[in-house]
Formats: sequence, C-alpha cells, structure tokens
Amino acid sequence: MPDAWGNHTEVSGPPAVQNPYERSRYHHHTLEEERTESRGSRWQRSRSSHQNSMLGGRGTPATDFDVTALPDIADDRYRREEGTSCSPVITELYAISYLILFSILGTLARLGLQWLTLYPGAPLTFSELWANVGGTFVMGFLSEDRRLFREEWGHHRAITPQRTARKGGELASADHDPAARAQHAKVKKTIPLYIGLATGFCGSFTSFSSFMRDTFLAFLNDLPDPVPNNPQIARNGGYSFMAGLAVIILTLASCYAALKAGAHLALFLDPVTPTLPFHFTRRFLDPFVVFLAWSAWLGAVFMAIWPPDRPTGPSSKGPWANETWRGQAVFACVFAPFGCLIRFYASLFLNPLTASFPLGTFSVNIFGTAVLAMAYDIQHVAIGSAGVGGGRVGCQVLQGLMDGLCGALTTVSTWVAELEGLKRGHAYVYGVVSVGVGTAICVGVMGSVRWSVGWMGVACII
Repeated sequence: MPDAWGNHTEVSGPPAVQNPYERSRYHHHTLEEERTESRGSRWQRSRSSHQNSMLGGRGTPATDFDVTALPDIADDRYRREEGTSCSPVITELYAISYLILFSILGTLARLGLQWLTLYPGAPLTFSELWANVGGTFVMGFLSEDRRLFREEWGHHRAITPQRTARKGGELASADHDPAARAQHAKVKKTIPLYIGLATGFCGSFTSFSSFMRDTFLAFLNDLPDPVPNNPQIARNGGYSFMAGLAVIILTLASCYAALKAGAHLALFLDPVTPTLPFHFTRRFLDPFVVFLAWSAWLGAVFMAIWPPDRPTGPSSKGPWANETWRGQAVFACVFAPFGCLIRFYASLFLNPLTASFPLGTFSVNIFGTAVLAMAYDIQHVAIGSAGVGGGRVGCQVLQGLMDGLCGALTTVSTWVAELEGLKRGHAYVYGVVSVGVGTAICVGVMGSVRWSVGWMGVACII
C-alpha cells in the first residue's frame, strides 16, 4: 500500500470486513520489498503469499495496482443481509458497462486534449504526452484514495486514525491502520465503478501505442507540425536519435511523477473527499450506467452511419467531401469499447501467469502498437484505384482504429503503475522490454514502408 510518501509496501494483518467471497485475480511483489527485505525473508513471504492467495490452483504475490479484479459473490445469505443483488453475472455486467462508458469518455478526453495541446508555438509537438500524464495522474489518485469507496460492498469501512498521544502539549498524529488500508485497497478494485474509472477511463485516456508511434516519428523527424504547410527543418541522424530519446524520457519521467502527484493529492484531500454511498451506487447508478453505456455505444454506431455533418444532416458542410466527424471522433468512439474490453480480459487472464512480468498488459500494449503501425502505413499509401488509404471513408476508419481501438487497447497509466509496483529489477526488465519491443515493431512495420514506397498525405481530415 502506498504510504504518505507514495512508497508501496505490502502489509499483513487480519482481514477487515468485506465481501466474504471476494478474491484477487492476480498479485505481484512490490518495489518496496526489494528495497527493504532480505532475500530470505522475501522468499518466505512469497511462499506464504502463494499458499494464502489461490484462485483456480494458482497464486501470485500482491500489488496495490490490481485493477482487473472481479468479485465472486455467491452467498444468498450475504445478499439478503445487504438487501441488494450481488450476483457475479450482474456484477460483471455492471463492470462491462462501466468499461464501455468510460472507454468512450477516456477516448474523447484524449482526443480533445491532443487538439488543445497541439498549437502553433507549442513547446512539445507530441501531444500524446499530456493525455498520458493526465490519465496516470488520475490512476495515482484512485490507487491512494481511501474515501470514495469507503463503504465497499455495503459495509462501512472504518479506516480511522489510531489513538493519538499528547506530546509536548499537542496531539501527535498517528498513521492509519496499515492492515485496514491494504485490505481496502484490495476490495475496492473489485467494485465495478472503480474498475470503470481505473481500467476504463485511465486506460483509454492514455495510449502506449501512440507513445510508441510518436517515438518512432521523432526518430524520423516526422512528428506533426501544428503550423500547416510549414517547411520541415532538416536535422541529422544524431539529432533525430536525441529527439526519439526525448519522447521516451519525457513520457516516462512525467508519467511517473504524475502517478506520485496523484497519490499525494489523494492523501491531501482525504479529509474532504466524499464517500460514495454503496446502496445508491448499486441500486440506481449501476443499472442506469448499463442503459447509458450501451445507448452511448449504439449512438456512436448510428452517428458513424449517419454523421451529423453529412450533406443532409443538421451540421452539413456541403458535399460528402467536407464530412469530418467520423474520422475525428465518431469512429474512435465505435472502436474504443472493443479495445478496452480486450485489454480488461487479457490482463485478467494473462497477468496471473507470472508475478514478475505483467504479461497481459505487455501483450495488449505490443499488439495494439503493431495494429496502429499497420493502420498508419495503410492510411499513408495508395491502395489501387481507391486512392491513398482507401479514400476518405477508408482513411476515417483507419483513424478510428488508431484512436479508438489501439488507443483504448493499450495503456500507459496501468503500465507505469505496474512499473512502480514491481521489484526494482523486474521493473527495469518490464520497462525496457516494453519500450524496446514496441519501438522495434514500429521500426519494422512503419519503417519498412517509410523507407521503401514512402508515405503520402492522408485522404481525410484528422
């Protein structure tokens, strides 16, 4: 559990009151254990963790950044006592609905922030940085917050300061109970609303595939210029190499700082942060979100078929050639829920396979990067008689795949949180392999086209 300084420690203690059938799906060792414990004590803790945390015959060590857990609630007596439905099927439906809704909102937030931060004279032309920083900041806040989901599964979690002692005429402050903090951090990650905020919004707000694309474009001196028709300034290979490293270093450093800043803000606002009432959330908000999420997704599909700026639409700009909504946002909203749900279930089933390397997050980040690289190539080359990128509609669909599917499928916020939660050595391996493989895929897929047939201007406005 992160302490007041944002360090992540794993604590033990008697379990607090919670959903009696809630079990984490996967765990990891923490970075703080590597710094403070001896090799022998870590081995003993690992054995104990494997024995006490099992799901389907497999247990792995724990971290506070498990954001893909779902509860196993099957006790009729518990449901009667709580007076609310907690069946696993309904709970999973709520979680999926939150993921759909927040993936659309996160994608729109990312696109909007990109447009706001790419302007003439902008100090950074890889505008994806600000979305990655913002999403990681929110992830840090959610990971440390102990108030929003204090009621958990209908039980009021009393995470209160321990007794204080008077010292020097003043009350000496006492830390919160570490066992209760750790238990609450585990339980809240099974709540559908939390899953939607952390996995859905933060994961879709940030994009690892776009981060890798911007890194490769920096190596090529092909980053977007906010000034139309501005002549590109030539630079040698050494400067381009430094530009690519700048994208990597600035993204990693800024996102890691944002994770810490978000956690510190949660601690600072703890006295005034409200608590979400569980019964209201379960009885009213969760069912409403089911209707809202699926309606929003269906609405995006309808807008893709009949865009508002079509020739006969309410926002018509003339002929079909002037239609831009689908490529800028609508297709992204159609594809984003697919990417978010794939990432959620991939992490759910693949991350438990190894404690030292989150295989699920790594797989979706690399796969999404490969898909984005291929879509970027197709969008910038001539395709038979259809023209560059398959024409205007084809270009818009490809843009929607990159912004929506790949943007929501890949994540920087969870990746940075996992880097913070792993052991130091494991974190270095995980980070270097992720960036190295992602960059290599861009070099192989995008570079092979860029350095052979070359790229052409896109056929749609993006």
